[in-house]
Amino acid sequence: MLHETPLISTIVGGLVLAFAFGYVAHRFRLPPLVGYLFAGILVGPHTPGFVADQHLAPELAEIGVILLMFGVGLHFSLKDLLSVRGVAVPGAIAQIGFATLLGWGMGWLMGWPIGGGLVFGLALSVASTVVLLKALQERRLVETERGKIAVGWLIVEDLAMVLALVLIPAFANSGEAGGHADPLSTAVAGLLDIELNLGWVLGLTLLKVGAFLGLMLVIGRRVIPWMLHAIAHSGSRELFRLGVLALALGVAFGSAQLFGVSLALGAFFAGMVLAESELSHRAAQESLPLRDAFAVLFFVSVGMLFDPNILVDSPLKVLAVVFIILIGKSLAAFLIVRAFGMPTGTALTISASLAQIGEFSFILAELGVGLRLLPEEGRDLILAGAIISIILNPVMFYLAERVIPKMEARLVPKGGGAAAATEDATVNAVEAGNAVGPEERMANGESEAQTTATSTLTDHAIVVGCGRVGKIVIDNLRANGVPFLVVEDSDRPLEELLRQQTEVLMGNATSPRVLELANIAAAKSIVVAIPNAFEAGNVIQRAREINPAILILARAHTDAEVEHLLKLGADRVIMGEREIANGMLASLDQVHWPAISQEEG
Repeated sequence: MLHETPLISTIVGGLVLAFAFGYVAHRFRLPPLVGYLFAGILVGPHTPGFVADQHLAPELAEIGVILLMFGVGLHFSLKDLLSVRGVAVPGAIAQIGFATLLGWGMGWLMGWPIGGGLVFGLALSVASTVVLLKALQERRLVETERGKIAVGWLIVEDLAMVLALVLIPAFANSGEAGGHADPLSTAVAGLLDIELNLGWVLGLTLLKVGAFLGLMLVIGRRVIPWMLHAIAHSGSRELFRLGVLALALGVAFGSAQLFGVSLALGAFFAGMVLAESELSHRAAQESLPLRDAFAVLFFVSVGMLFDPNILVDSPLKVLAVVFIILIGKSLAAFLIVRAFGMPTGTALTISASLAQIGEFSFILAELGVGLRLLPEEGRDLILAGAIISIILNPVMFYLAERVIPKMEARLVPKGGGAAAATEDATVNAVEAGNAVGPEERMANGESEAQTTATSTLTDHAIVVGCGRVGKIVIDNLRANGVPFLVVEDSDRPLEELLRQQTEVLMGNATSPRVLELANIAAAKSIVVAIPNAFEAGNVIQRAREINPAILILARAHTDAEVEHLLKLGADRVIMGEREIANGMLASLDQVHWPAISQEEG
């Protein structure tokens, strides 16, 4: 006998269509997220055919939000954030402020209330964690300096949105949008016999959140890891997996019931507390399948809310939203990064990374509509902007990757002093023994836009990268009187190199133009001392194409990297662990092997 099964039909319909359209999106080299959103549109009420249950889908999506935020907390790295805090923290805050202002301005022009405009602007200001990390991983940029800045920037955005999830309900409860009164605020108002204004409501909200954070940091950071360790020692993988999910969902639900904070915030701090444990990687791995499944249902449910008619009814509004995401936000990020003296290539990479919106935008849109702050039209515009920006994000990366090499071979330093020569796209060849700074060039009537001629060195060595390995090589070459120049795309070692009268070429060595300016055709050797194997491989390949006879030395961290770099044309690849072992064996030779030889004799 057949029964009504709305839960099963919603899950099956959502997952099957998400798989089908996710696969199609992947085939077109788009993030599967685009396919999931389209699957949601198909099972939504605004398109013909099967319609998923409109009450169950949001609840399933809520589980997806909890697990998504738990995953964000698990991967939250305070160490990574602190390493790039000088750029990522103020840069992300400034960019969020600018994008929010643009969104609020658009909302004001459409006659929305202040609260609706602020939620709309915040939703347009934050990039998708999923899309950004995937884009960086595909291009092997996660471990590079620009990749770390982009990830740190993303962490600051996530933290800002977590704070927004706390403050927006308080703003709504203040009476700005006729929201539901908060129980604590109601109790305090009755006790003091006063009408609470926005300041009181925000203060009480922060008090509750502070109590929750205190509980999590004082008790949670001890109890949660202890519980997981106890479960892990039981030896049952099934119990461990269940324990991780129970902690994520239980803390989220408990924090919402006891402290009135959002489920997303509770899940985030549960993951963040657990991230300090050595079991965090295993917890992330064990919870990943269910997190992915419910995250898919979350994106499907978001797609269900989207009304495609807005593309026909309000095309100019949709274009305005896309302009804010792709141009306004990216341009702001570019200018901010450059204002902090970072290279142009880094600025372009971060701009391309942030030219999209995603999961936090959806969460904010739903929260805004639920609290009657944001009109439903605003949610539709946010969803339209998300879908279009995610589709166009690979194009933004493509354009950035096309522009960076051209700028590297064209721009020259601006401003004064060695520290000003920080242009990633700058070519700054300084003759050994005759270092000329920007002030002297301007005094001689040279234009700041003038390109630098190819290095006059011949039979020289080229050192790519001036990190710990590069510095050792440079000191040895200098001590032995070998002519050399350094190719570097970071400003940090530049001042010291110029002080040492070293010829420096500021730029990314993966650009053929930069290698030509290093006069690689006349060089005897090139030492690729950068740690990133993907970028090193590009340098090796281009160096071998330009000068087939050149000696190419490189470094690697794994056997797979050694094999990869040798295939691309390196003459010798040195792996750190292997050289350490060889050094130890050489020392052992002096103690054990001579003694063994004497015994045998």
